[in-house]
Amino acid sequence: MAGHSKWANIQHRKGRQDAKRGKIFTKLIKEITVSARMGGGDTAMNPRLRAAVAAAKEENMPSDNISRAIKKGTGELEGVNYEEIRYEGYGINGAAIIIDCLTDNRQRAVMDVRHALTKHGGNLGTDGSVAFMFKHCGQLVFEPGVSEDAVMEVALEAGAEDVITDEDGSIEVITAPGEFVTVKEALEAAGLKAVMAQVTMKSLNEVVFTGDDAVKMQKILDMLEDLDDVQDVYTSAVIEEA
Repeated sequence: MAGHSKWANIQHRKGRQDAKRGKIFTKLIKEITVSARMGGGDTAMNPRLRAAVAAAKEENMPSDNISRAIKKGTGELEGVNYEEIRYEGYGINGAAIIIDCLTDNRQRAVMDVRHALTKHGGNLGTDGSVAFMFKHCGQLVFEPGVSEDAVMEVALEAGAEDVITDEDGSIEVITAPGEFVTVKEALEAAGLKAVMAQVTMKSLNEVVFTGDDAVKMQKILDMLEDLDDVQDVYTSAVIEEA
């Protein structure tokens, strides 16, 4: 991990996500629909739905779109019945990958995921093969220069599990998934807005990729993220930019 900059990698990931904004509304609508179907349409009683709605508002999704997605989930409006499936696999050099899908066609989803993995040197694993290498949590990242003391005071008071200051000065706040929105709102109310905020599967052991290996690993991740059935891709790989 020598010379590895956490902040540079976060900027790299965020830049790639921003470049794919055309798909983000579709993914958010699917997540809202499934969250409402599983836990009901009341955001106060459904932490997953609350987080999904907050993410949609962050992307300036119109309230009507959010309302329709919730009603499709609760059955008030007719909609597609998406199935939630998680696949686990490996990229090159054994890097762990988790692929979360929402699909109306399980067979298509697994074929597409397997193809994306094997095309560039990865492979599909079995259930549980890599999940133990990740922690399900809320993650908020603040850029270098933000007051560590201010973030720590507000975050821990609001119920965060941990606050980590990386060597490059960036700050990570880790929460339980159900506390993510509460902590995020408390930080924003104090004028502390994260540059990246998400409920995620955080890798417990990262593998840094450089050079040709970084290019190959990025191709696997890009191909997976471009699949219509794929909602989220989590990996232990850290791609160092040339």
